Amino acid sequence: MNAEPNQGVDLEAYFARIGWAGDPRPTANVLEELHLAHATHIPFENLDILLGRPIHLDVESLQAKLVHGRRGGYCFEQNTLFAAVLEQLGFRVTRLAARVRYNATQVLPRTHMLLKVDVQGLSWLADVGFGGGGLLTPVPMIEGQIARQFSWTYRLIREAEVWVLQALHDDGWRDYYAFTQERHFDVDFEMANYFVSTHPKSFFVQLLHAQLPTPEARYILRNRELTILREGAVESRAIEDEDALLRVLAHLFHLEFPAGTGFRYQNVYQP
Repeated sequence: MNAEPNQGVDLEAYFARIGWAGDPRPTANVLEELHLAHATHIPFENLDILLGRPIHLDVESLQAKLVHGRRGGYCFEQNTLFAAVLEQLGFRVTRLAARVRYNATQVLPRTHMLLKVDVQGLSWLADVGFGGGGLLTPVPMIEGQIARQFSWTYRLIREAEVWVLQALHDDGWRDYYAFTQERHFDVDFEMANYFVSTHPKSFFVQLLHAQLPTPEARYILRNRELTILREGAVESRAIEDEDALLRVLAHLFHLEFPAGTGFRYQNVYQP
């Protein structure tokens, strides 16, 4: 196994957090079930950054926040926790890093974490941390194979040694991110995490994000604009004030904050 050591995950608490009660064996079916349960129960969010709190990536801190604290997180938090769970169950996991291409106008650094999971003779791309447009279940690492996931469709293509995850939109296939199979280590993600969570030009420092997918819909909150995506339909509405924002976070994303909590974010992203 090529895993880095971790302190161990409270699996019983984790399974309760994601609402899963299956037989925890290292099989492709279990990988798919855990991925779907995690992605649809633990929201993608950057709210600690906007509250001036540091983002820790050790397993103990991630359990305290995402599992026992019933909070969410972004890719480094989500996929670090998921990798630790899978490894504890006996899966072979390789941590990878990607350059996000979605809506990008230039080459971006490798600031997205994803996982390669080898099980039962096949490699799978697993990623519970890309947000509202991300995977609900793993994708087999087979070039060009279509992966239909409820109302959403994905595929992996190759550009020489680079793999590209694409999603099908109304106007055709769009690149989400590009990556190689080079193994990355905790220290690589610590550096990327520090940049993403502290640099003044970081997307996550400037704007509020909360996203949660379900098989039927995807809920995407950016600052005070809520968008709900369903197959063939897009619904958007403005959130009138900060009190209403807290209610939306609680009702749709199951993120509870004390009354009067204020998040520091900008009205417009300034790269």
